[in-house]
Amino acid sequence: MSRNYKFHNPEAAYFVSFAVVERLDVFTRNEYRDILVENLQFYSKEKGMEIYAWVIMSNPPR
Repeated sequence: MSRNYKFHNPEAAYFVSFAVVERLDVFTRNEYRDILVENLQFYSKEKGMEIYAWVIMSNPPR
């Protein structure tokens, strides 16, 4: 994971997008999705990050 990107303006809204190598569908199992959702909740509640919206999208079938 890259550590080069930093959010410098605490007043700004940022768009963040993630992709997976070779379009591997990570969220075929609910457990993996739940880990991501739990992390979003943690940062929202415990760290004070304001999350306006989020979406989990699976890859289309090949």
